[in-house]
Amino acid sequence: MQNNLIAGLLASLSAVLLSYSASAQNVNETSVRFLPGEYWWGAFTQAGREMPYVKAMSEKNLDRDNWGNQATAFFLSNKGRYVWSDKPFVFSIGENTLHIKSNYEKVEVKTGGNTLREAYLAACNAHFPPTGKLPDPLFFSRPQYNTWIELLYDQNQADIMKYAHDIVDNGFPTGVLMIDDNWQRYYGNFDFRAEKFPDPQGMIGELHDMGFKVMVWVCPFVSPDSPEYRELKDKGYLIKNKGADDPAIIEWWNGKSACYDLTNPEAYDYLLGVLRDAQQRYGIDGFKLDAGDVGYYNPRTQDYYDKSATATDHSRLWAKLGTEFAFNEYRACWSMQGEPLVQRLGDKVYEWSAVQQLIPDMLAAGLLGWAYTCPDMIGGGLWTTFPKDRETALDQSLIVRSAQVHAMMPMMQFSVAPWRVLNAENLEIVRRMANLHEQMGGYILELAQHSSKTGEPIVRHMEYAFPGEGFAQCKDQFMLGDKYLVAPILTSENSRTVRLPQGTWIDDQGKKYMGGKEYLVEVPIDRLLYFEKQ
Repeated sequence: MQNNLIAGLLASLSAVLLSYSASAQNVNETSVRFLPGEYWWGAFTQAGREMPYVKAMSEKNLDRDNWGNQATAFFLSNKGRYVWSDKPFVFSIGENTLHIKSNYEKVEVKTGGNTLREAYLAACNAHFPPTGKLPDPLFFSRPQYNTWIELLYDQNQADIMKYAHDIVDNGFPTGVLMIDDNWQRYYGNFDFRAEKFPDPQGMIGELHDMGFKVMVWVCPFVSPDSPEYRELKDKGYLIKNKGADDPAIIEWWNGKSACYDLTNPEAYDYLLGVLRDAQQRYGIDGFKLDAGDVGYYNPRTQDYYDKSATATDHSRLWAKLGTEFAFNEYRACWSMQGEPLVQRLGDKVYEWSAVQQLIPDMLAAGLLGWAYTCPDMIGGGLWTTFPKDRETALDQSLIVRSAQVHAMMPMMQFSVAPWRVLNAENLEIVRRMANLHEQMGGYILELAQHSSKTGEPIVRHMEYAFPGEGFAQCKDQFMLGDKYLVAPILTSENSRTVRLPQGTWIDDQGKKYMGGKEYLVEVPIDRLLYFEKQ
């Protein structure tokens, strides 16, 4: 009997080793040697600050990480080349080389033309053609306001209404109001907490009357041992532990929860129905769909309805859910370029270094196909980096300059209340930036509509717009469409160098400049530097 047991164990071990060996043999490797003068962008929105890739980067597995933001198996270069895969792969950056390992296919390098724009459009047309649909136009013409930094986990009706009235009373445009996490009774439940929201329908009705559209935060997780958990378990709608029938309990930033198995079409439709029911009961306009990070899903330890599903499939299906709502927002997403989804940059710290990340990360989002993207909350969305004494310890110029970066982006989002933390002079500057964004709204919406037909980015890299003029490594200025060159201040200094492409340019104060040169420009705190192409 003991010998049989040993023989069985050896057989099992042999099978595992053979399986591992076969798996290793199935790894497809591709090495892309950089051409002279060639630069590459790709994979992660939040790696925009590293792009183009000129430094070595260790292996990154797209099936296990999304860097807290959007991710895709897509790279492109300023020499018209690109690589694309529908499936996640592992990549690294060596000396003038992009290394790719795929368990699914041999990833090929393709040529789409001779420039960054031609590479992008070739890949877009072949792999993520635009749908012709947009998120709601209000996203592009009015600011967004999120209750996170002001209320954190104390979301409640009285303070939300105060925040909304303060927006109006301080002369800011109304727009999209997002009620963040902890409005609901618990995860997996979509009822307002009665002790915090005595009249949620009345609250949303009043917000609508004031001119706001209202979104609420949701996630795919379900609190264990809640009524919803037991119902979903019985229906078989939750991700399971590997080789077992019990739901997997997944650790995420807010605890340990079960999770919808969206690879099950019935579970997907059920969750969609629950969200639509909540939308109808309360008058909600849409949802901020958070926590779509691939790191929470692991086919090696979890079982799914679709036995072939990858972690990225879950992230993609969570994003697909948002296409059912004109008002949506995502901080984490796998591919889904060209779809009418609002993306947002990952939560930034309250530091100047984070302000400097806004432009390169937005440029990366555009180059990777996510045109409808919002920078992070003005001043930063990572609440742990805000000073404890939020009313007196904030560097006011950082909020002002952050608002200026947002003003000529596709979208702008407030969270920390400017009227609470700024003096009258700085508040007036930020108010003007909000109004400037509204004034630019018609043009930005035109760009969004153009993108819905062509796939072209709204925020465009200088190399994309002006190939061959030496802008490949430019990360501190951008084009808004093909008309405006925007060069905000990104430090505590009140001057900066701006490099203008060939041609004639008129700045925001009516001064004419000849292109093809660099200029050192004094930019006082109340000025956003931008140029119009003539």
